[in-house]
Amino acid sequence: MSGRFLDDFTVGAVDEFGNYTVSRDEIIAFGRQFDPQPFHIDEELARQHAFGGLVASGWHTAGMCMRMAVERYLGADSGSLGSPGVDELRWHKPVRPGDTLSMRTQILEVTPSRSKPDRGVVRSRYELYNQRRELVMSLIAIGMFSRRPAPTVPGSEGGAR
Repeated sequence: MSGRFLDDFTVGAVDEFGNYTVSRDEIIAFGRQFDPQPFHIDEELARQHAFGGLVASGWHTAGMCMRMAVERYLGADSGSLGSPGVDELRWHKPVRPGDTLSMRTQILEVTPSRSKPDRGVVRSRYELYNQRRELVMSLIAIGMFSRRPAPTVPGSEGGAR
């Protein structure tokens, strides 16, 4: 897939994609490194917790969402200039080993910069679902994007001859 630039986003556009299956081992590995609560790293203790079993950290879920967004939506060669943050991050249901996640995006706003005409800001709603189409996570992403570079005309690269 070719990467997306500011000019490629349209307010109201909706995309759905994905199919990422979450493994037990990755839940535990992420939990051990970044969120070592018992329900993320120990199956026995997790069964005794309110979740009733092992669940992914919400931060792991957000990371999986970002991976899917880059690989299947934005494109690794997009005009992304990073992000100043997210709004309304919510974890609605736990993500469990074996869950297969998919994503839905909706473009909320596209705002070209007034001071830097080569870029702008895109606000999008990201929703992550499990295989039962239960909403597991949602957020409003704020992304900064450059405009698509103008195509070069063959022979126009050089100066006067």
